[in-house]
Amino acid sequence: MSDPVKESGLFNSLRGLLSTALEIVQVRLDLLGTEVEFEKRRLFDGVLLGAIGLLFLGVGIVLFCGFVILLFWDGYRLAAVGVMALLCLAGGFVLMGDARRRLRNPSAIFNASMAELERDQAGLQASGRHEQR
Repeated sequence: MSDPVKESGLFNSLRGLLSTALEIVQVRLDLLGTEVEFEKRRLFDGVLLGAIGLLFLGVGIVLFCGFVILLFWDGYRLAAVGVMALLCLAGGFVLMGDARRRLRNPSAIFNASMAELERDQAGLQASGRHEQR
């Protein structure tokens, strides 16, 4: 029986290099896909919880306004309605301004992917320096 002979040469080295590069790209794409999935789930959860929160806030504001109006029904009903309307409008403008500010400042997405790519780049630069010596 003959022992398998290891192939050596330029083409075998290139094939190994290409195989390693493809594995690195595959791992990085998997990491990127995972981060996109986490971001998608985070956004969906945030929108769902925000919508439910808005529903409860809306019901609470209507009930509170009705309570205040009924409380001052005898003498100050118009003043009570006016004050409650102004408070609701002011709160709405404050919340819309905060939402606009948050949407203009995007979160740092793909931090892990960028860190891995920087680590890969630093490793390639370090190996390039060792080969030059």
